[in-house]
Amino acid sequence: MIDAKEIRKDFPLLSSGETKDLIYFDNAATTQRPACVIEAVENFYRTANANPLRGLYRLSVKATDMYEQSRQTVARFLNADDREIIFTRNASESLNLVAYTYGLENVGPGDEIVITYMEHHSNILPWQMLCKTKGARLVFLEAGDDGVIGEEEWKSKITSKTKIVSLTHVSNVLGITNPVKEIASHAHAVGNGGKGALVVVDGAQSTPHKKVDVKDLGADFLAFSGHKLCGPMGIGVLYGKLDILERMPPFLRGGEMIEYVTRDDATYAEVPHKFEAGTVNASGAVGLAAAIRYIEGIGLEDIERNEGKLCTMLIERMKAVPHVHIIGNEDPLRHCGIVTFTIDGVHPHDIASILDTENIAIRAGHHCAQPLMQKLGVGSTARASLYFYNSESEVEVFAEKLSKVRSWMGIKE
Repeated sequence: MIDAKEIRKDFPLLSSGETKDLIYFDNAATTQRPACVIEAVENFYRTANANPLRGLYRLSVKATDMYEQSRQTVARFLNADDREIIFTRNASESLNLVAYTYGLENVGPGDEIVITYMEHHSNILPWQMLCKTKGARLVFLEAGDDGVIGEEEWKSKITSKTKIVSLTHVSNVLGITNPVKEIASHAHAVGNGGKGALVVVDGAQSTPHKKVDVKDLGADFLAFSGHKLCGPMGIGVLYGKLDILERMPPFLRGGEMIEYVTRDDATYAEVPHKFEAGTVNASGAVGLAAAIRYIEGIGLEDIERNEGKLCTMLIERMKAVPHVHIIGNEDPLRHCGIVTFTIDGVHPHDIASILDTENIAIRAGHHCAQPLMQKLGVGSTARASLYFYNSESEVEVFAEKLSKVRSWMGIKE
């Protein structure tokens, strides 16, 4: 049982000062940070501020230990091996890493890369680049009006020509959870001439809200960002199967990712350090580990259950408001806390601006998913997205304010 009122006390921005009464419904973009995460980052700089992995003195060893312990926490969180966890800046960098390293080495003319029409730009642009560079073809999986990609669709489009399948686990617009496990099984069976296609998962919207087990999913790679699950900005993760990572070239070249350098050549460090060039974001990794421990303390099953309850209530209240149109599946439990909508006669930017004057924060725009917007026939939408510190009373206030938006815009019913 989650008590949002009590939990908010853990979040400085939501429990004190001028933002204490803020209704924060933009959690799909970034979540708030509990005090334990802020304190973990501060503690690193106060007690262990030295370059990890490089110094033999005690302070550097402490920094290294904290950094590597954070890697172990992430690995446990995903049910992975420590060596399979690479720290990046965010999910975008993680996805680019795969495209520029594995992709450029293994994709060629005539190969196909399969993605879905609902992808965030971070999971479209790297593959567009790769296809244009290597003469491959980008194939899109489509869905019905309910947002569900049917079995016939992915079975017909993932073929022996498919070299890579890259798809979002949960859509940042529709909130729909894609059947990653089933798609991965099919891709591994028939892709790449029967040798198995590589399966890349964008887990940015799933990892904060439900238990993600990379082995159970069948993911070869999975990317996520710390700032969407109560962690710091500027820290991300790429999980990759160890045997694949060991065959891949580095993404960035420079300090720390090497073993030995001559005037003419270099040998590289072992995985995962081969992919972590330069001074790493150690404080960010420590903060991310603290965020994971905090979320696990709340309980991912409870988080998912609570969000389903809140989202059901939110959609019911919104459906009762005239001229509001909810985009996506009819089942609130298939929205993963994300409710994207429009209001007749009111631009989404105006919706967000008006609600901001009522101390409600939502997102408005194309949500970095313009191909999806084009399919929906809209330029932009408004989006309310929930997390475990949101409450039923906030949902009630949101719906009540939403019902007044058209009249506040001067539109007569």
